[in-house]
Formats: sequence, C-alpha cells, structure tokens
Amino acid sequence: MIVLAKVKVATVWLSGCSGCHMSFLDQDEKLIELSKRIELVYSPIADVKEFPENVDITFIEGAVANEEQFHLLKLIRERTKLLIALGDCAVTGNVVTLRNCFQDSVKEVLEKAYIETVTYNPQYPVQVPKLLEKAYSINEVVKVDFYIPGCPPSADLINYVITEFLEGRVPSIEEKFKYG
Repeated sequence: MIVLAKVKVATVWLSGCSGCHMSFLDQDEKLIELSKRIELVYSPIADVKEFPENVDITFIEGAVANEEQFHLLKLIRERTKLLIALGDCAVTGNVVTLRNCFQDSVKEVLEKAYIETVTYNPQYPVQVPKLLEKAYSINEVVKVDFYIPGCPPSADLINYVITEFLEGRVPSIEEKFKYG
C-alpha cells in the first residue's frame, strides 16, 4: 500500500480582524475531507511556536503593521512553496493601511488609540511589537503566488482555491465566482 504524504498547510493572522480565519473554519464539513489530504502545521488555532520549514501552502490574513510581522513574513516566504494572500487586508492592505494617511502615522495612531479615546488610565502600551512607519499589503513585502480577495472571502471560495491547488490546478476565481 502506498501512503501519500499530506500537503503541509499553514495559516497566519497578521494585522486584521480574523474574519478570514473564521471563513476558513466556515468550510464546516468540508474541513473533514480536507483533513484527509492536508496537515495543518502552523495556525493561530494550533499551538505551534515557530513557523516550520518546507511548508507547501501558506494562507496569510491581514496586513503587515509591525516589525514582528515583517520579520515573520520574510521567514514564511523563505519556508513556503505557495504563498496565498487571504482577504482584502492581505491583498490590498484594506482598513489596516488607513493609518498611512496620517503624516506621522505611528505617533498619531498610538495617541488616538491609547491616550485620546481612553477614559481610564490612558497610557502607551509597553509590551507590543514596534509599529512600522506605515502598514503594507503582503505583496509590498514579499512575493505572493496567489490572491483570494474578499472581506472576508467566502468559505466556498477558500475551499475552491485549496481544492484546486491540491488537485494540481491553478484556480480561476473569475470563472468560478462571478462578481457584481
């Protein structure tokens, strides 16, 4: 009997709302079928401390907003064969990059979030990763192999994309899911 190795899949959540991961989980019973073909090797829903080597497919949700995410994204790209930007924050920066319109975005964002709008004990955070001067979409930092748009993308779209790649085909989002 020949046992085929499962495809190593990772999901990563950077700066965003986690809606894309909720859509990933909304695949419901289709996840059971996927689990026969994939091994989830890294995810916010798994207790894995370091991003592994030789990952076949990584789905990344969210924009890059701090130094920790920037360095993690570089490591992920080095260790991943197929990198997929999952959702509008990863694809375009979306809401996360709205802070880029401020002249001194880091100072103004921290001031607004932790001082001006706080009722009790306003203070700057001390144990969070340092914000980058601006937020970036994934492709502004590393090469992206495939994009799944949506805020969040539907579970059906996510399932279609991963299933097509597992079958050795490049998904055609335009053909499968007509927009507008």
